Amino acid sequence: MILDVAGLHKSFGDLEVLKGIDLQVAERELVFVIGPSGSGKSTLLRCCNRLEEPSSGSIRVEGIDIMAPGVDINAVRRRIGMVFQSFNLYPHLNALGNVTLALRKVLRKERAEAETLGMKALARVGLAEKAKAYPNELSGGQQQRVAIARALALEPSIMLFDEPTSALDPELVGSVLAVMREMRESGMTMVVVSHEMRFARKVAHRVIFMDRGEIVEDAAKEDFFGKPRSERAVQFLSKILHH
Repeated sequence: MILDVAGLHKSFGDLEVLKGIDLQVAERELVFVIGPSGSGKSTLLRCCNRLEEPSSGSIRVEGIDIMAPGVDINAVRRRIGMVFQSFNLYPHLNALGNVTLALRKVLRKERAEAETLGMKALARVGLAEKAKAYPNELSGGQQQRVAIARALALEPSIMLFDEPTSALDPELVGSVLAVMREMRESGMTMVVVSHEMRFARKVAHRVIFMDRGEIVEDAAKEDFFGKPRSERAVQFLSKILHH
């Protein structure tokens, strides 16, 4: 298992946001996490690299218990790529500069090697020709693809996506999903929180349906979309697929 989450709880004050989550993600698997807002999806992702500190439970990434005292969390985070709703690019750096920053600061690569790796990552997301462009010269879809390239450049073993297309204009969504599809085909392990149901139907291996801090269903995509078992999933799907 690349990712193994067991008995994960997270509370903010009196509010229990995650109520004992168990989730396993195997190598090369694309797992889609869906559910109504406030169901805990983003919190779950953010606990997986300890951007949020879990209240209890265990999280293993490639067998390493990331909750263990003394664990080098920065080393673990290098293995976990994270792509957010907002692109979080540095406005004063061009696309290549944004991608190479972590290579130089985190992996301590020399500039020349970092730039070679950075160009490879930009080419992978279809933006090699935009290497010198600054974020304000790029569309939202291009900025998000630079953010994906930045994560890919570190060669993570798993990529977490938190609503990667929700801040984009509809006509730009396709370019980002195309990159994600290519990553899946090349064998990247991915956990995606998203409302892009058509995309989930095409590319997910499994669908996790969360509601009120719990996993209500964890099923192969055909089963989930074909015959969801819980009333809550049925209601959620009918709302989201018909609007």
